[in-house]
Amino acid sequence: MPPAKTIVTRIIVSMLIGLLIGVAINEITFMFLRNTARAPKVIEIVIPKGTAEQVARGETPPTIPDSMTFVVGDTLTVKNNDTADHELGPLWIPSGTSASLYLDAAESYAYSCSFQPGEYFGLDVHEALTTGTRIYGILFSGIPLGMLIALYTLVIPSKKREEKNV
Repeated sequence: MPPAKTIVTRIIVSMLIGLLIGVAINEITFMFLRNTARAPKVIEIVIPKGTAEQVARGETPPTIPDSMTFVVGDTLTVKNNDTADHELGPLWIPSGTSASLYLDAAESYAYSCSFQPGEYFGLDVHEALTTGTRIYGILFSGIPLGMLIALYTLVIPSKKREEKNV
């Protein structure tokens, strides 16, 4: 059995290695989710003049995306500059006006939409990624990984002990 000081050192080093691996894994993951790593804000879609005619021909207006990603607390404002009235799910937007939709729950929505040729508009609403979320992710993966590394280092015999036994 190795001395207590060696065991404690192995555990501390293993935990640090586990946390470093946790940081690397989580930060790489968060890089892909950076569009939800922000505070809620107002996001505006502008329906340009002539959109109704483009949609009637089966064309997608170039300035309007097919779907969008939001965080809980965002407000989607749709401004209608077209000569025709438009609809987006629960919103009715007469020509020359705007309407807003507060997004208060993390869900995926599929709204009927008059300014898309497919008559569909997808909204993905996610929880905002905060610093606390990131720290939780690092600890949630790094601590168990560090504990596993520590267990393996205690099970694997050290070279010094093997040399003494020979």
